Amino acid sequence: MHYTLYVHVLVCCVGMARAFCPSQCTCVFHGRTDGAGTRSVLCNDPDMSDIPVNVPVDTIKLRVEKTAVRKIPTEAFYYLVELRYLWVTYNSITSVDTGSFYNLKVLHELRLDGNMISLFPWESLKEMPSLRTLDLHNNRLTTVPPEAVPYLINITYLDLSSNKLATLPSDLMNIWPPFNKAPAANSSQKIVLGLQDNPWFCDCKISKLIEISKMPDTPVVLMDLFLTCTAPENLAGVLFQRAELENCVKPAVMTSATKITSPLGSNVLLRCDATGFPTPSMSWVKEDGSSVDNTVQESPGEGVRWSIMSLTGILSKDAGNYSCKAKNVAGDAEATISISVAGSISTTLPPQPTGPTSLGSTFTPATEDVSNSPSVSLTTLLMTTTDKPIPTTLPQKAPLKPAKRGNGKRLAADEKSSKKDPSKAVKDLEIVEETVDSAVLLWTVYGLSADTPLTVVYSPYGEDDSKQTVETTAGSGKELLQGLSPGVRYSVCLVAKGSASGKDPCVDFYTLDNVDDSSQSQLFMVISGFVCLLILPLIALLIYKILALYCKTPNTPIDEEEMEKDSYVKFETISMKHRTLNSHPKELWARRPTHDSERMLLCSRSSIDSQMTYKSDSSRSEYLC
Repeated sequence: MHYTLYVHVLVCCVGMARAFCPSQCTCVFHGRTDGAGTRSVLCNDPDMSDIPVNVPVDTIKLRVEKTAVRKIPTEAFYYLVELRYLWVTYNSITSVDTGSFYNLKVLHELRLDGNMISLFPWESLKEMPSLRTLDLHNNRLTTVPPEAVPYLINITYLDLSSNKLATLPSDLMNIWPPFNKAPAANSSQKIVLGLQDNPWFCDCKISKLIEISKMPDTPVVLMDLFLTCTAPENLAGVLFQRAELENCVKPAVMTSATKITSPLGSNVLLRCDATGFPTPSMSWVKEDGSSVDNTVQESPGEGVRWSIMSLTGILSKDAGNYSCKAKNVAGDAEATISISVAGSISTTLPPQPTGPTSLGSTFTPATEDVSNSPSVSLTTLLMTTTDKPIPTTLPQKAPLKPAKRGNGKRLAADEKSSKKDPSKAVKDLEIVEETVDSAVLLWTVYGLSADTPLTVVYSPYGEDDSKQTVETTAGSGKELLQGLSPGVRYSVCLVAKGSASGKDPCVDFYTLDNVDDSSQSQLFMVISGFVCLLILPLIALLIYKILALYCKTPNTPIDEEEMEKDSYVKFETISMKHRTLNSHPKELWARRPTHDSERMLLCSRSSIDSQMTYKSDSSRSEYLC
């Protein structure tokens, strides 16, 4: 009886709590005929300054609109476990905590539009695994960090319009078709993006977004098809659909081979070349997704990069597909190389007798078949209970670790091999991939442990005073030599500790010439030749003129009288003739010879005064010019 009463009181209390509504909010219960229903709460009091904390726990939809709320605190809705729609719109919110949406496991729609949010906690989306709609329209967001991309994979409606976004992470479009490489059957779901009214900087980072805007049929639907570039200056005001990006090229990957079959225990080098702009980054991965570390890569120029992956002493487990991946902000590409391992190793395990056995009884060792095609065979030992081993030797192409006898003593052959010169254990020393300033040194060792220290010594050929050293180990199998000079012959040696002096394996190689210097030299030679072709004719013409002046026949001397006649005007003195009665009354003037002193007389009167007036017979004569 008391138990029933307690239950009744508890149910009444819960019912009262469920029906309680905040004073500044309006609660509406949408009941159904079956007694079930949903509850929605609307809080739109302009004087409300905090998120209400006493909202009924069975609320399905909560709307906080047009209030003075400025912050969403941590765990503001943690008790609303049934909440599916949360609208906190057109308030004055500037701060959202990382834990603001804690425990909203079934939330389907989150709308925060019309606020003043400049920094959104994208990692908080992991607390809402069922979220499909995220509305951040009309805020003050300036960036979407690359770390936010994994949290947006399940979003099908994303509105980032009317913010201050200039760019987006280059990987954002990779989570949606057609860039996520999902099958067409799985791409029926439409993705709605609102990106309008943002100052977009049109470069390679948003090249995929520009590409989507040009696609006639794509699962990604833009709310506004007329997105416009704001920068750079040459694209300002240009629609995405008409924008042509310069210096933006997707990567292209090329490999030296697609299928390789290599003997067991050999060394394999895989090369991959990639082009694109900006210069792509490169990586190698196995078919299980794990990355490969033993790689070397270099970029000889802008927009080009190559990478080499090395496998030393390959085993059967190394067989499979290896993918070379290249990536830049414009896109990514990959190529796959398949490696097959040919060869088998038969090994025997020494017997472990647990009790007395009869003399002559033989243990049959277990055999491990590594591969089907037997190209490598090793020495197999059949051990008996006697102290004498019975060897069965096959053609040996690979070394074995020293085996120990039952009494703990090593075999004589092992003791002999242990005294072997370490320098003779290094084989196949070679240089690959020479560049202008680097080269890759490869080697193979036999009979040395992987952690045996080795020293790489290299210097220009014949210059022992400028030697450089690099410390490495025998198991690495390769070393990158850097800081080399272009077009120079080098000598490199691999020195093992304890090796005899002067017996270390060495190899010579040349670095590549500097392509840029040679091209500049060729250009200089062409320009110099052109200038010479222009100047030589002028010099020849000048020499000809000089020789013509020197070789010309001298003229005969000019008569002094002729010079005087040509150069000077001979003046005569004009004198008046006395009047006489003669038969020629008109001859009033007479000429008389002039002396040299009189010739110096020049008259400088004007032309009006250059006339002579006759006065009288006794008047003085005037001489005018």
